[in-house]
Amino acid sequence: MEELKNSAFLSNLGNYSIFQFREDTIRFMTSSRLEKYQKIVEWDNGYLVVLAKYKDLAEMEEYIDLVPILEDLSYDVDSFLSNIKEVKIRETTR
Repeated sequence: MEELKNSAFLSNLGNYSIFQFREDTIRFMTSSRLEKYQKIVEWDNGYLVVLAKYKDLAEMEEYIDLVPILEDLSYDVDSFLSNIKEVKIRETTR
């Protein structure tokens, strides 16, 4: 249970990527060609390296910097990110 308390989740639905941590759900625009995130390669305090599958393209590495997104949403970035120990992929159903 402690593991889930410190885990965040990344998924996508339609034109949005969804980052969830505890009660917070942050949605941000992504390519309409994104089919799904497949694997978290690296999590570094707000910076994600992920493997993603796009329509008609091979799997590729993608980089997501959450810091500017969180800043735009007026989050206390350091406080929010300090509690996240890992990020996992969460499958979405359409």
